[in-house]
Amino acid sequence: MKKLIFAILLAAAPMLGLANEGAHLEDANIDLTDQESLQRGAKYFVNYCLSCHSAKYERFNRLAKDLGLTQQEVKDNLMFVTDKIGEGMTIAMPTDKAAAWFGNPPPDLSVITRARGVDYIYTYLKSFYLDDTRPFGVNNIVFPKVGMPDVLEGLRGTQRAVYKQGEDSAGDAVEVFDRFEQVTPGTLSPEEFDEVARDLTNFLTYVGEPIQLERRSMGKWVLLFIAVFFVLAYMLKKEYWKDVH
Repeated sequence: MKKLIFAILLAAAPMLGLANEGAHLEDANIDLTDQESLQRGAKYFVNYCLSCHSAKYERFNRLAKDLGLTQQEVKDNLMFVTDKIGEGMTIAMPTDKAAAWFGNPPPDLSVITRARGVDYIYTYLKSFYLDDTRPFGVNNIVFPKVGMPDVLEGLRGTQRAVYKQGEDSAGDAVEVFDRFEQVTPGTLSPEEFDEVARDLTNFLTYVGEPIQLERRSMGKWVLLFIAVFFVLAYMLKKEYWKDVH
């Protein structure tokens, strides 16, 4: 029991940390049935993420099947590190060099939304801000001391974090995150960038479980079967036992 309680507390620690830092997770409001959103998300992932982050458990030919693309479209627009349609979405960056450049090798993102949550990833993508104390000049509200650059800066522009005075649980005065202020504009409006973050989150959610929609659809029929079978089994039980009492 002690081990179970410890495991629960350990799993909840990241979320407790977020609460202490005052980070608010925005609703991603994704739609896995929106193939156009998934296609855009795949494009953003390949163009902005795949240089450092792999998604090795997702194969390119699966993208063609699930995202409504032809294999030739996948080869022409999404495959830059391999010419084999059956390969996974891997990267060419050596692990030892990645560790030297970033401190730790960039993690594989195959199941990142399942590990962190959809709203977390969506908010994370939107929460980079200027911080001269960090190696890449940026920090992140939901992931303090983040060790990666803001790869979407060209789209969003730069922003700074504005804090306000608040109180911690002990009643002591602390600085609490209030809002972001735009410093330099990007190529997209805030509303357009929100859609980019949503499309990328949508795609990463799909990658985490490509069969999710099929599982949900099948689950309804399984539950219906169980309900019908329960009725039949109960009626059969009544028939078998009617002469016993």
